[in-house]
Amino acid sequence: MMDERSAILSRMFIVFGLVLLIPCAIVLQLLRINFLEGEDLRKLWSEQAIDNISIPAQRGNIYDEDGSLLVTNSVAYKVAIDPRLSGLTRDQVRELASTLSKHTLRPASYFLRKVDRAPNRSRYVVLADNVDTEAYEAIRALNNRAVILEEEYQRRYSFGSLASHTLGFVNHELEGMIGLEKEYNDELKGKDGVQQVRRERNGSIFAYVGAPRKQPKQGNSLYTTIDSHIQAILEEELKAGIERTKSTYGSAIVMDPRTGAIKAMANYPTFNPNSPASSKQENRRNFAISDMIEPGSTFKLVAAIAAVEQNKVSFDETFETPEDGTMQIHGQWMRDHDPLGTLTFPEVISKSSNVATAEVAMRLSKDSFYQYARNLGFGTPTGIDMPNEETGRLQKPYEWSQVTLPWMAIGYEVQVTPIQLAQAYAAFANEGRMMRPYLVEKITDAQDNAVWQHDPVEVRQIAKKSTIEKLYPVFKDVVSDSGTAEYAQVKGLSIAGKTGTAQKFIEGRYRTEYRSSFVGFFPAENPKYVCLVVMDEPQTYPPYGGYIAGPIFRETAKRIAGLDNEIEKQIINSDLTEEFWAKTPEVRNMNLKEAESVLEHQLLAFNTQGSGDWVVDQDPQPGTEMQRGDEITITLAASKVATDTKEVPESYAVIPNVGGMSMRKASLLINSQGFVAKMIGSGTVYTQFPRPGDMMKKGRTVTVRGKAKSLETIAGE
Repeated sequence: MMDERSAILSRMFIVFGLVLLIPCAIVLQLLRINFLEGEDLRKLWSEQAIDNISIPAQRGNIYDEDGSLLVTNSVAYKVAIDPRLSGLTRDQVRELASTLSKHTLRPASYFLRKVDRAPNRSRYVVLADNVDTEAYEAIRALNNRAVILEEEYQRRYSFGSLASHTLGFVNHELEGMIGLEKEYNDELKGKDGVQQVRRERNGSIFAYVGAPRKQPKQGNSLYTTIDSHIQAILEEELKAGIERTKSTYGSAIVMDPRTGAIKAMANYPTFNPNSPASSKQENRRNFAISDMIEPGSTFKLVAAIAAVEQNKVSFDETFETPEDGTMQIHGQWMRDHDPLGTLTFPEVISKSSNVATAEVAMRLSKDSFYQYARNLGFGTPTGIDMPNEETGRLQKPYEWSQVTLPWMAIGYEVQVTPIQLAQAYAAFANEGRMMRPYLVEKITDAQDNAVWQHDPVEVRQIAKKSTIEKLYPVFKDVVSDSGTAEYAQVKGLSIAGKTGTAQKFIEGRYRTEYRSSFVGFFPAENPKYVCLVVMDEPQTYPPYGGYIAGPIFRETAKRIAGLDNEIEKQIINSDLTEEFWAKTPEVRNMNLKEAESVLEHQLLAFNTQGSGDWVVDQDPQPGTEMQRGDEITITLAASKVATDTKEVPESYAVIPNVGGMSMRKASLLINSQGFVAKMIGSGTVYTQFPRPGDMMKKGRTVTVRGKAKSLETIAGE
C-alpha cells in the first residue's frame, strides 16, 4: 500500500516539476531577448518597419502663345475611414456622413451604407473621391481619428473642350494618352520624390521626425503656338457649319505659312478632356492628322505647279471641254461638275475642270508628276510634334494603272491627311518654301527658364519661285465671282485658294456621299494665315467644297482679320478706296436712249462723239473696272454695226456682254442671241458665265448674277 502511494507521489512530483519548467523557460527567454540579444532584435525590427513611399511630382503646365494657361493641375482629396478603430462611435460616423453630404450631391445614408457594408476585417473604406478643399477643411475640423484624408492631383483643362484634340488628356495615373500630353509626356511629368516612413503591422504608414526625404522634380511646361482666340473662332465656325450642312464631322486647321506654326486645330464633334470617358472614343480622334482622305480638286495644285514648271501648258492656251461635261479616259468616264465650255488654263483651275486638268496632267510623265507630289509633302508624314500622325498613301509610279495619272491629278487614287494638305498650300503661299508644322514653341522648367526653344524648320523648296508667282493670280481667281469659291470671299480681303469635292469610296465603289473642302490663304499678297476646312458627308445640296466649306472659311477669315490690326487696316483702306464696284457695261449696238438708261443706272458719267441714234463703239471697252469719276465715251452712228458672222459656225452665236445691265435687259439680249438666260439674284448684272465674246451653241445656258446696291451706297451717292 505504501509502495503504491509513493509511486503516485513520485509521478505527481515529476509532473509538477515539468509544469514549473515552462514558466522558468519563458522567464529565461525574456531575459535573453531583453538583455542578451535585445539590441540586435530592436535594430532588426526597426529596419523591417521602415519603408519608402513616392512623392508625386507636379505635372507641367501648358500655355497658349500669349501665356494664357490652357492646362494645369488642381488638388483634390480622397476621404476614407477605418471603421474598426477602437473608440469610434456611431455618432461620429453619422457626423462624418452628414458633413460629406453637405459638400457632395449624395445623401448621408449613402456614406453610412458604405461603412455598414464594409467587410468585417476592413480597416480602410473609401467614402468619396475628388472632394474639394472646402470639404477637406470641414472634415479635418471634426478631429475624427478614424478619418483618413489623402491628397490627389488632377489635370485641369482651363477652357473645357477648347483645343482638346491638340492638348489631349491624361489617365488616372496622370500619364498622357493623346495629343501634346502624350507627345511630351516625359517632359511634362517630371520625376517623383521619395519619403521614408514607418509602417505598422496593419499596413498603416506614418512619417517620423528626421526621416530622409528626396524632393520631387516638377515637370517642365509647354508654351504652344496655339492662339486661343483663333482656336475659339475656328471651333465655333466649324460647329456652326456642321449644323448648317448636317455633316457627320468636320476638321479645320489655321497655320502660319511663314514658320509652320499651328495657330488652331479643330475637330467636331469634340470632347471635354476634364472628363474624356463621357464622350465616344471616336470623338477623341484627331482627324486633322489621323484621317486619310481622297482630297478631290484641292490636289490640282500638284498638276498646276508641275505643268507650269515643266512648260507643258501656256496661260493663254484654251481647252475645249465636252458639251455634256463628260469624257472617257482609258475606258473610264470622267465628268465636270457642270458643262464649262471653252476654258483658258487659268479658268481650268478657277472653275475646277476635271477633264481639262486631266488633259494637262497627261502631258507629264508619271515620274515627274510623282516627284512634284512628293515635293509638296504627300506620301510622307509632316513631322508635326503630335502622336499618331498618318503618312497618307501615294502609290509609286510602277504601281499605277493607265488611269492613275489623270485621276490622281484631280485628287483620286491618292490619300492625304488634312495637315499634309495645309502644309502644301502653306508652302505655295510662302513662295514655295515648305516649313514643318509644329505646336510647341518652347519648353520651360519650374522656374520658367527656357530649356528648349523651337527654330522654324524649312523642309524644301517645292518649286521655283517664278512658278509660284505665275500661279498666284490663278488661285486668286478661284476666290472670285466667277470661281468655284465665290462663297469664301471677304470684302476688302484678298484671298487665294482652292475648293475640293470628292466622292467617298465605300465598300469597293464610289458612292453619292461626298467630302467637301476648301483651303485658302490671306492676305493673298503677303499671306499670314492658311486655313483648311474639310467636311464629311454634308447633307445639303450642292455638296461642292465652295458651297459647303467656303462659308466656314469666310466667317473664320473675317473674324481672324478683326483680331489682326494690320489686316483690319488693309480692309478699312480697301473700303475707303473702293468707290464703285461695277464694270463697264456693254452698250454697243444699243440705241442712244437705251445706252443712256444703262449708264445712268450705273451712275457712270459719259460723253458722246459723232451723230446718230445708235452706239457703234465705246471707250473703255466692256468689262473694264470703273472708279468714281471715270467717264465713258460712246461713238454714235446712224445705224448699227453689221455683225461679222463669217467665222461663226452655223447654230452657234457669240455670247454678249451684259455686265452693268439690268437683269431684265440682260435676259432679253441673251435670249435674242438664241441662248437661255439663267438669272441669279436681282438688280444689276455684275458677273456672267460663260465669258462674253466666246462662241457657244445656241440653246445653251448663260448664267448671270445680279447684285443690288446697298442702302449705304445709295445714300452716299
